[in-house]
Amino acid sequence: MLNLALSLASAVLLILVFPRFDAALLAPVALVPLLVAAAREPRPLRRFLMGEAAGVVYWFGVCGWIQVVLEVHGAMGAALSWFAFLLFCLVKALQTAVFTWLAGFLMPRWYAIPAVAALWTGIERTHAPLGFPWLALGNAGADMSVPARLAPFIGVYGLSFVFVMLNAAAALVLLRRPRRELAWLGALAALYLLPELPSAQTPASAAAVVVQPNVADSDDWSADKRDALHNRLALRSMELALDPGQPPPDLIVWPELPAPLYIDRDPAFRNRLAHLARAARTPVLATVVAHTPTGEPLNSAVLVSVQGEVVDRYDKIQLVPFGEFVPSLFGWVSRITSETGDFAPGSRVVVFPLGEHRLGAFICYESAFPHLVRQFARGGAEVLLNLSNDGYFGHSAAREQHLKLVRMRAIENRRWIVRATNDGITAAIDPAGRITQRLEPYREATARARFAWSRETTFYTRHGDWFAWLCLVAGLAVAWGRATRLPQNG
Repeated sequence: MLNLALSLASAVLLILVFPRFDAALLAPVALVPLLVAAAREPRPLRRFLMGEAAGVVYWFGVCGWIQVVLEVHGAMGAALSWFAFLLFCLVKALQTAVFTWLAGFLMPRWYAIPAVAALWTGIERTHAPLGFPWLALGNAGADMSVPARLAPFIGVYGLSFVFVMLNAAAALVLLRRPRRELAWLGALAALYLLPELPSAQTPASAAAVVVQPNVADSDDWSADKRDALHNRLALRSMELALDPGQPPPDLIVWPELPAPLYIDRDPAFRNRLAHLARAARTPVLATVVAHTPTGEPLNSAVLVSVQGEVVDRYDKIQLVPFGEFVPSLFGWVSRITSETGDFAPGSRVVVFPLGEHRLGAFICYESAFPHLVRQFARGGAEVLLNLSNDGYFGHSAAREQHLKLVRMRAIENRRWIVRATNDGITAAIDPAGRITQRLEPYREATARARFAWSRETTFYTRHGDWFAWLCLVAGLAVAWGRATRLPQNG
């Protein structure tokens, strides 16, 4: 029972690391009870079940907003939404279970610190291919200037590796292991040799008019209601774009919205968008619904030039589980979107030309995928735009969690990110992940978001997640090697 209690204690500490509590300083110790329990428990099956229990509690505590989304916006009702959410927690906890099972083989070894860190980091990287890479442990370091120096080189996973090294070391101290096994921590001194993050004095000479319309979620989008929304968006855009006391903006940005704005099936909307760009003499970036040749809906971003022409279209590649498609395991779950059928994923990363500059726009949940966002910067985007509708999150911690993910993407790629949302949190984020402007959520507002163009690319932007994949291979290989050489207990 003590080992189970220790495992659950780690789950609670991990919950506290992230918003709503945001006690990020717990990241270097949150896994200590779990690692002590894994070292104490000789039975692999027990370790697996301890890890599963910890994972269920963690996902339940961090992502409780999913149940609300399914009940309120998925129209599932209380009982069915709770069942679906608990099933989600059970499935996601499998990765924590595998980690705890294998960590038990590594903790007795003299190389426990790097091996356990590699195992955790590698397993973390598997969350993305499996569809929900929410809040890697390294995201806790978004406000830690020294650990964050790793992000431009090996991404958020580098910070996860550092935090788990510290966790493993603390666990070894509690287990009264020889001090020489802590020598691995000396490698962390190299963090101070890495370049510092960009200073807060980085000039922001460009501007985007961002519109936060605070549109209520609705399934009743009549033609009159859509027309009124189009006019409102255009009016708020024009007010700031044509302000005689300000220089012309570089761009007008509309966020992802719950309203169906059909770029290819609604000529009136397309004409209004073109008229806005011409009248404001400013290109417009907007999130819209497009369709494949076979009629499947696409969640897309389009750039409209000052001549009123669609320059290009980016179709969202990473779709939201339960929101834009339903995983096969959950085929009985209702969808949040009002579109008929699943959204189709896009197939190409698009970098939009904007005069002599270039920009990349990733949509909402795609901010959780570091390997995707970096492709925009690698493709030449000099600023990144995050177009999101966090209205489905209600007043939950998910909004701040989502913002933390976006901030880490800025650090990894050393890019300004302008974030436009339907009802918050609309913000401008500098290349060090600092929020330089932020609009109040849950209200209609507009702002000139200041940013700067940059053509520099980071090592992470150019080379991606090689470190995390190497950790996965090394961590699994070493753990499996130890497991096959030891007698197995039930």
